[in-house]
Amino acid sequence: MLALIAGTGALPAAVLHALPQRPLVCALDGFTPEIAPDVTFRIERLGGFLNDLKARGVTQICMVGSVRRPQIHVSAFDLATLRLVPTIWRSLRKGDDGALRGFIAVLEQRGFQVIGAHEAAPDLLPPAGVLTKAQPSQLHRADALAGVAQLTLMGAADLGQACVIRQGTVIASEDDAGTDAMLGRIGATAKAAILFKGPKPNQDRRADLPVIGPRTVANAAAAGLAGIVIEADGVMVPDLAGVIKVLDAQGMFLWVRPKGAA
Repeated sequence: MLALIAGTGALPAAVLHALPQRPLVCALDGFTPEIAPDVTFRIERLGGFLNDLKARGVTQICMVGSVRRPQIHVSAFDLATLRLVPTIWRSLRKGDDGALRGFIAVLEQRGFQVIGAHEAAPDLLPPAGVLTKAQPSQLHRADALAGVAQLTLMGAADLGQACVIRQGTVIASEDDAGTDAMLGRIGATAKAAILFKGPKPNQDRRADLPVIGPRTVANAAAAGLAGIVIEADGVMVPDLAGVIKVLDAQGMFLWVRPKGAA
């Protein structure tokens, strides 16, 4: 049986609708998903929550959607969670990727198989190639190479999964506020630039695989971008048809770029 630990955003609903049968939908307290959860839990009671999943026959867990680091109240730990406290604290002291790796390790230590959203719903990964009427120019393709280099630097510091590039220059880089906030900050100053998005190098792709949707496309258009480049097999697009429709209407391109492409 599969348990879906759902965060905020549109992705949990997209994954849920792509599954052949409904999983047990779980949510971290304070991060209500758009789909109705069957179970809510707190980090302070993680041990008891995992015991409950075992009792329900859950063998697989998929984490999907956005969740910020929760505030933890030490006095609220239950007995089943106390033995997990050292691992929890070590994980939370690390960056986002380290915290996710620590959480996955806890789940695996308890005997659960952790699968990525892209494994549960592979159709959310778009096919490689240029999927729009508009095509990237040679300059945009060169900017994509600069985007790869920038994400490598950002990933080493655990600092986001997207950047805006124009003529080889980094105009903006994503931080904890997310891609849409980054695009909002640059306003309409990024004419002819590209948005480049992909997973962090060496990140565990079973959690926090990047996503783009119609809102990101609208914000990219408002900033004057020429198009969007995403890493093939590394970025999910829940509403691909809707995204392509908006991009075509704006005369923008979407390039699902294979690793190593020129």
